[in-house]
Amino acid sequence: MVTTTTTTTTTTTTTTDRRSAPSGTAAALRANRRRRAGRSIVVTCALTVTVTALFVLTMMVGSFRIGAAEVIASVLHLSDNPSVDFVVRGLRLPTAAAALTVGLALGASGTIFQQLLRNPLASPDFVGITSGAGLAAVTGIVLLQAGGLVVSGLALGGAVAAALAMYLLAWRDGVSGYRFILIGIGVALFFEGLVGYVLSRAQLFEARQAMHWLIGSVGQASTTELWVLTGALIVLLPVATLLQRPLSALALGDDAARMLGVRAELSRAGLLGTAVVLVALAVSVAGPIAFVALVAGPIANRLLGPAAQGVLPAALVGAALLLTADLVAVHVLPTPLPTGVVTGAVGAPYLLWLLATTNRQGAGG
Repeated sequence: MVTTTTTTTTTTTTTTDRRSAPSGTAAALRANRRRRAGRSIVVTCALTVTVTALFVLTMMVGSFRIGAAEVIASVLHLSDNPSVDFVVRGLRLPTAAAALTVGLALGASGTIFQQLLRNPLASPDFVGITSGAGLAAVTGIVLLQAGGLVVSGLALGGAVAAALAMYLLAWRDGVSGYRFILIGIGVALFFEGLVGYVLSRAQLFEARQAMHWLIGSVGQASTTELWVLTGALIVLLPVATLLQRPLSALALGDDAARMLGVRAELSRAGLLGTAVVLVALAVSVAGPIAFVALVAGPIANRLLGPAAQGVLPAALVGAALLLTADLVAVHVLPTPLPTGVVTGAVGAPYLLWLLATTNRQGAGG
C-alpha cells in the first residue's frame, strides 16, 4: 500500500514538472521580450534627445553665436528678434533641417536594405541606387546645363529607375538578396563609368559643379526640396516602422517568413519601394552622401542589443551622424568642406573593418 502511494506521488510530481517546464520557458521568453522592449524605448528616447540637441547646436554655432533658448524661441516663433530670426531661420535652419531629414531618410533606408538582403554591406551606396541618381544628375548638369530643382528631379528619377532595373534583373521566381547585391554592384560600376565619361566631356565650370554635387552636401537644398522630403518622411517613416515585423521575418529567410504568415514577395516589394523612395529623395536633396546609410543600422543594432533591430533607431542614428558630420565639416576643420568629405573619411575605415570582420565570420555572402 505504501509502495503504491509513493509511485502515485512520484508520477504526479513528474507530470507537474513536465507541465511547469513549458510555462517556465514561456515566462522567460515574455520577460526577455519585455526587457528588449524596454531597452528599445530607452535607446530611442536617448537618440531622440541627442538628435534634438545636435539640431539646436547646429543653429547655435558660427561667426554669430546664439544661445540655445534664443534658437528654440526663433524656430518656434516665440520671439520677435529680427537679427536672430534672420540668422536662425534664414541662414542656419535650412542646413540643419536638411541634415536632419536626409540623415533620417538615409538611416532608415540603409537598415531596411541590410535586413531585407541579409547582408551588412547591402547599402544603397553600393547597390547602384545612388549611382543611378548621380548619373542622371551629372548628365543634367553637363549636357542640359540644369540646376536647382531640375537636378534634384533628375536625381530622383535616376535612383528610382536604377532600383527598378535592378529588381527586374534580379527576379528569378522571386528576388534573392545575394543576387540583388551582385547585380547592384555591377550596375553601380557601370553607372560610375558613365559618370566618368560624361565628366570627361564637360567644361571646367560644369565639371566642378558636378563634382561638388557628387560629393554631397546638406547646404545645397532648396526649400521646396526640403518640404518634399519632410512630407515623405512623415508618411514613409511610420510605414517603415509598422513594417518592422515582416522585415524581421524576411531577415530569417523566405520559408521562415511564410511560416510566420508573411507574404514574402509582396512585403519585400513594399519595403524595397519604401527604402528606394527615401534614399532617392535624400540624394535629390543633398547629393550622394556616402556611408551614412551603411553605418547607421549596425550602430543602432549595437545600441539595441542582440537580436534587436529597428528602423526608427537606425533613422535617428543616421540623423545624429549627419548633423555631427556637418558640424565638423563647417566649424571644426580649418577650411569648410562639403559634408560628404567627412562622412567618407569616417566611413572608409569602417568599411574596411566591416569587410575584415565579415570575412572572418564567414557571413559575407
